[in-house]
Amino acid sequence: MDIGSYILDGNVDAVEFCPHDSFHNVLAASTYVLQEGDCPSRSGCITLFDVDDGKLEMIQKVETAGIFDIKWSPALSENPGNPLLAQADANGYVKIYNLQSHSVSDESELPGNCLNEVHGKCISSSMCLCIDWNSSSTSMAVGLSDGSVSIVSLEESQLNILQEWKAHDFELWTAAFDIQQPMLVYTGSDDCKFSCWDLREGPSQLVFQNRKAHKMGICCIAKSPHDQNVLLTGSYDECLRIWDVRSTSTPVIESSISLGGGVWRIKHHPSIPGLVLTACMQNGFAIVKFRGDEAKIVETYKKHDSLAYGADWQRGDPFEGGKTGRAVATCSFYDRLLRVWTPEGAVFV
Repeated sequence: MDIGSYILDGNVDAVEFCPHDSFHNVLAASTYVLQEGDCPSRSGCITLFDVDDGKLEMIQKVETAGIFDIKWSPALSENPGNPLLAQADANGYVKIYNLQSHSVSDESELPGNCLNEVHGKCISSSMCLCIDWNSSSTSMAVGLSDGSVSIVSLEESQLNILQEWKAHDFELWTAAFDIQQPMLVYTGSDDCKFSCWDLREGPSQLVFQNRKAHKMGICCIAKSPHDQNVLLTGSYDECLRIWDVRSTSTPVIESSISLGGGVWRIKHHPSIPGLVLTACMQNGFAIVKFRGDEAKIVETYKKHDSLAYGADWQRGDPFEGGKTGRAVATCSFYDRLLRVWTPEGAVFV
């Protein structure tokens, strides 16, 4: 069932529901626009939405450089009660925004939620293509367009580069912390190499590198929050691969499934193991169930007319407080379209 849609001012490449209690209704979407000409520039924005009671409402827009990726912090370590949103942009900056909630009694502010920039640092002359928090929200892994990866810490209200190394030969589209073992970082690139690094060594030690499994560039890596041995990768070769990483140095492919388009984004369901939402570029969006060596598509969504890039699950109990709960947000690039919808009930059985 469709809840709502919105045409943004730029090409939409990421959507992220806030994972924290009291903010499950907050959805952020980011855009990237290349202004060509004698002096080309890359602009963008973060747009904040309220998704609640079966409706989609825009509440704030923040002008930025062109954005490639955004991620909410998984923990509230630095600002208790206030989630943080990280931005990776085309100007080589990492920026951090604080999500604040204003009540009707705040005379100087309009009621509702809003983002305020609290930190920003240029970490490279290359473009920042992806970003991921560690589980404690004290560090971020940032993939760069020159194939490097930076580990950026957020400590004492400052952003600092802890490590940076040349990890790949081409653009590094995905970098992901291991949720259960945060000393490990996984990276994937247009060079088709799937790599794992141990941050306890400096510069970081290569744990493994698989050069043969992916036939084209690697777009995304997603460690399961439910099973420490399960990791998923997505590639331009249109395959979603489920890996067993029990043996850290020699991961094994448990199963794979073709989704009919480049697998740009993978999102594990926040509470249901073995259920993922995927953005499949030229082939819309697919919800996939997997268990052991079996994987199957259980639902597709094809109401976008352009490249499917961003996707996320809404957190929270759908039966509490009238909130939508199990809604999904998806976005597509060139048609600048954001949609919020609910999957069929059978998906969750």
